[in-house]
This record gives sequence, structure tokens and C-alpha cells, in this order.
Amino acid sequence: MAGRAAGAGRVENLVNGHPYFLAVTALLAIGLYSSTHGIDNARMRADLRVVVLAVTVGVLVKATIITLVMVALFPGPEALVLGVAVAQIDPLSVAALQHSSRLSSRGRTLLLAWASFDDPVTTLLTVYAATLAVAAYDIDRTGELAALQGGGLGAFLLGVAANVAFAAVVCGSWWVLRRWRPGTVTGFAVGCGLLLAAAVVAVSQFWMLGVALIGLFVRPVLARAPETFERRLAQLTQVALLLAVLGVGFLLSVRVLFAAGIVLGVTAFAAHALVSLPLTRGQDADDRAQLAVAQQNGITAIALALLLTPLFPGVVATVAPAIVVINALHAITNAGYDRAGSWAAVRDRLVRLVPSRRKSRIGAGKARVPPTPPRPGDEQPVRSSGPRADR
Repeated sequence: MAGRAAGAGRVENLVNGHPYFLAVTALLAIGLYSSTHGIDNARMRADLRVVVLAVTVGVLVKATIITLVMVALFPGPEALVLGVAVAQIDPLSVAALQHSSRLSSRGRTLLLAWASFDDPVTTLLTVYAATLAVAAYDIDRTGELAALQGGGLGAFLLGVAANVAFAAVVCGSWWVLRRWRPGTVTGFAVGCGLLLAAAVVAVSQFWMLGVALIGLFVRPVLARAPETFERRLAQLTQVALLLAVLGVGFLLSVRVLFAAGIVLGVTAFAAHALVSLPLTRGQDADDRAQLAVAQQNGITAIALALLLTPLFPGVVATVAPAIVVINALHAITNAGYDRAGSWAAVRDRLVRLVPSRRKSRIGAGKARVPPTPPRPGDEQPVRSSGPRADR
């Protein structure tokens, strides 16, 4: 209602402003830090190779598959950025469903690490994909996101290096500070202050990968109330998600692209399954099946859509219904798997179904061709296997 009341012109002016860019970047930073904060680092090392492949090669392949489908069916500049906008798995949804998941402990850790680190990777790829779309369609470079573009692959790699260096400085400072009165109120306050200062710098420079890396190590703890920081972080993340959803609703008042959104959602869910299966070859069969249907989207996809809106006005109108479709497919497929109980049960049902159809087709074919009766003189003498009578 607010968006309709403001009108399309005022909405466009709002999303092109610097305050809008900073607000969306702050929401994205909160989601990224929260996603990596809950990872068990010791368990993640067991599947570090799979995580690295998933968040690099896996994310790139997923984004490429989605992009090719969208470009073929809905050609335009938005199609080049939709793939990276929904290529990640929402870590907050994964964390919320950890207690009810049928995954093994190893599978849960792998999924959470995968979901946590593909967020910052897709964030960096979003800027690069936006640069390609702007160059391909000769879009006017206006807005704050345009300031991040330029330099091609070299600028992308330089941005990654800046993110890593920033995270190293913050984590090194935290390592020094945590040795000074650890667990006390003063030490806890200093740690929170370090996080706040790092967040301000990261948002101003758009160092989102650095924020995700910081979440792995900078975790302030109050000894007398160890859950305090986690509870406050969860509350802050829920507020960020609510604000992001309100922002999407504000922009959806202008238009909604249902057909493109449905295609995007189905393609993203299928692309994840295709990429997941070869990446998880060393996992248990039940874990592989559940990881293949683990695609979900949430705050990161919403924030990226909001971030892309100044250059690509149709992104939110497509991504919003796609998120609904993806999460609905996740709920349906996982409910069906839970009802089956295991991958062995699903496989047995498929095996029983296929031969029964094959036999019915063969039987029907035989019924159509009656057997030919033997003709006189065709009978063959029956030879006894016992001893001959003339011996």
C-alpha cells in the first residue's frame, strides 16, 4: 500500500539513493555474519574439500544453469543476474530446521557450512554478473551499485583479496583482545564494540566476504550468560529479515512477474539437485538424497534482489515469487522423503514400479500374438534318460 501510495516515480528515486544502498548492505551483512557464526569449525574441517567445491564450482555451475534457462525464456538484462541472486542456500532456514533434520551429524554440518559460505560468494558474483549485464545491454551506470563495477576479473580478484585482508585484521585484533579478561563483562563489551566497528567499515566498503569470514572466529561470549550473544544475534537477524521482506513488499506494489518467478524457482531447485549429486559422492546415500533437495532461499536472496533493483527494476518482481516456489518445493520434497523414511525405501519403490510396468507391456504384447499350434509330423521323439531295454 505504501508503495502504491508513493508511486513508481518516488519508488525509483528511493532505490537510487545512497541511504537505500547502505540500508540493504547492512541487512546483507547481518545475514552473512549470522550465517557463519553458528558453524562448528572442527566438524567443518572433515568436509572442507566438499565445502570449497560447493561454494566455488558448485555455485558457479548453479548460477550458470539458471542464467541460461532465464536468458533463453525471458531474454533481457535481468536474466543475467537472476541466477546469482537465488543460487545460494539460506543458512538461517537450514539452522532453524537442524533439530528436525534426518541428516547425519556430518551431513548437517556440511549443509550448514555450504549454506553459510555460498552466500558471500554469490554476493561477490552478483556484482560481477551485474557488470556483465550492464556492458552487454549498455545500461546507464547510475546508482551506488554502479560504483562497485569496473575493472573486470582483476577488480573482482582484488576485491576478494581486500575482503580477506580486512577479515585477517579484525580476527587478529580479536585474538589479542580475547586474551584480556575473557568472559567478563568488559571483555564481552570490547568484543561487541570490535564487531560494531568492523560492521561499519564492511558496510561502507561492501566487504561482505570479510563479514562472513569474521563470523567464523569473532564470537564474543559472556561467561555468566553464554547464550546472551546468540539470542541477541538471532533477534537482530529476525528484525533484518522483517525489514528486508517489508522492502520487497514495498517494491512489489509496482509489479509482480509470476511466470518468470515460477520458472526461476523451479530451475533453481532443479539446478541445485543436479550440482549436489556429484559433489556429495562420498557421503551416505540418505545424506546425498536430502542434500539434493536442500535448496532454500531467504534473507540473502531478498537482500541481493533489493541491491540489484536500481540497475534492474524487474529483479524483485521475479525473485520474490521464485523464493515462494523454491521454499514450497523444499517443503513438499522433504515431506515426501520423511514419509518414505530412507533412500533405500524410495529406491525400492522405484524398482518395484519399473519392472511391473515392463512386465505388463511384455504380457500385453504376448497376448496379441497367439501361439502357433504344432503341425502333424513336427513332433519329435521323446528319448528316455533311463537305460535302454535292449541292453
